[in-house]
Amino acid sequence: MTTKTSKSVAGKIQIKQVRSAICSPLKHKKVIKGLGFTRLNQVIVRPDTASIRGMIKKVPHLLEIVD
Repeated sequence: MTTKTSKSVAGKIQIKQVRSAICSPLKHKKVIKGLGFTRLNQVIVRPDTASIRGMIKKVPHLLEIVD
């Protein structure tokens, strides 16, 4: 059986929530929740897919892509 020793970052995207969604419309709050954010300044790693990119495009004023 083979085991992976290191995780590949290829095909992943790091996203950081930089602004609160408190005064945002309900749809924006649901997008933030759907991405998996639970608190401000949290950095999460998601697969770099078209659906994730579309969710990021809905709320670019609340998020930032981390290099």
